Amino acid sequence: MVFKMEGVTKLYAMGRRVTVAALREVDLTIPRGQFLAIMGPSGSGKSTLMHILGCLDRPSSGSYLLEGEDLTTKGDDSLADFRNCRMGFVFQSYNLLPRLDAMENVEVPLVYRGVPGRERRRRAERALARVGLADRLHHLPSELSGGEQQRVAIARSLVGEPSVIFADEPTGNLDTVTGREVIGLFEESWRQGITVVVVTHEEALARYAERVVRLRDGRIVADERTARRGEDQ
Repeated sequence: MVFKMEGVTKLYAMGRRVTVAALREVDLTIPRGQFLAIMGPSGSGKSTLMHILGCLDRPSSGSYLLEGEDLTTKGDDSLADFRNCRMGFVFQSYNLLPRLDAMENVEVPLVYRGVPGRERRRRAERALARVGLADRLHHLPSELSGGEQQRVAIARSLVGEPSVIFADEPTGNLDTVTGREVIGLFEESWRQGITVVVVTHEEALARYAERVVRLRDGRIVADERTARRGEDQ
């Protein structure tokens, strides 16, 4: 999938008379198969940008094209179906359902697709094995470490074989070593042809990406290629 934003602005009403611009006239193209890091200080608009890219929010103005199709014209149900079938999401807080075990959490996107139970379990087991959790299938989130919970979240994002993964501060609650292991999973997915978009404030993490876009006050202030970690050593 090729993502293209043109003149995207996002406004939020703060009370009756105050309007805040989270994004201002953003132009951004993300080619298929790219590993992109979005960086910026708190309040720069980076999470808002990811939410619009991931069809979790809509721009106030401007266009957002995916493979030439303007997603701003789609209804909420169409966008929900699109997200479920084409996109995977990973968040800082994991967003696991506490009463479901690891395998059941990973199955959730497939439930919404109507995938039969036996096939759901097969795919969930395979996704969890892929992130190194084949021996944690029936553990509840409360029985897993933070790194293991994030691995479950990554398995959930991969189980539907998405074209793109969006990750918002995925290592924010993790120690340095575990964070590197998690970003390594994103790198592996990218090498297998999946587009990866990561929002982060960590320079060390951004070095794993091949491109870094920096925001400040809702505007892109830098767009640069990187000397990727591992390729410059």
